[in-house]
Amino acid sequence: MALLPILTIPDARLKKKCAPIANVDGRVVKLMDDMLETMYKAPGIGLAAPQIGLLERIIVVDVSEHKEGAKEPIAMANPELLWLSDETCVHNEGCLSIPEVYADVTRPKQIRVRYVDRAGSVQERDCDDLLARCIQHEVDHLNGVLFIDHLSSLKRNMIIRKVSKASR
Repeated sequence: MALLPILTIPDARLKKKCAPIANVDGRVVKLMDDMLETMYKAPGIGLAAPQIGLLERIIVVDVSEHKEGAKEPIAMANPELLWLSDETCVHNEGCLSIPEVYADVTRPKQIRVRYVDRAGSVQERDCDDLLARCIQHEVDHLNGVLFIDHLSSLKRNMIIRKVSKASR
């Protein structure tokens, strides 16, 4: 497995919509493994292909607490949100592509997602709480949306200025 470089704002690739994966083959499975390794090392709980410069609809997530080394990675190709609950919740979010920046974001509390797994099988899964939030965050990346895009323009612009200043 290989560690991959994670893009940060203002890289334009983070704002582009990704193309679907034709099929989950050996290349895609290796990419999923490399993305998981990169995510764990960062450390993070989710990573989307555009964050490593690939405009493909692939995400990986793991919201387990890693107790005694147990991990629960989920790798998804072509994830599609089929249902979002009306009930929402507000939580503090961050992003590996916007280092050291956190803000409260409102998202649906529960979702249903359809995706293609590592074996090439179509799966549907109901998720709630942190897993639902993480998947929504990563699917946003596939559509060129960052978590700061859910904030007011004033807050978003303050964050962008802060990140730009820190990168100089």
